Amino acid sequence: MSKYTQICVWPGTTLEGSSPEELVAFFADEMNTRVRFIAEVPTTTGRIDLFFYVHTDDITAFSLPRLKMGIRWWEDVVVYNDNSRLYSDEILRTYPPTW
Repeated sequence: MSKYTQICVWPGTTLEGSSPEELVAFFADEMNTRVRFIAEVPTTTGRIDLFFYVHTDDITAFSLPRLKMGIRWWEDVVVYNDNSRLYSDEILRTYPPTW
């Protein structure tokens, strides 16, 4: 797990009947990126966001293509855009920003 360090947030996205394994396969096939599913996380507004880790070695190649899908770095969501109010204190404690 130590090579999966960057948390990504896919706002307004759920697995919708798919499995975490299918999510992993999707990113491997479509974006040549290794990911690990974390959870579907409810926001304080009722929206569900999908959280996943990106493999450290794939971050650079993933950084631009993710934007087309609206996927954001965790730190951009809660630190730089101050959207921490969207998540419970438990989520913020469980997944502290790393940069």
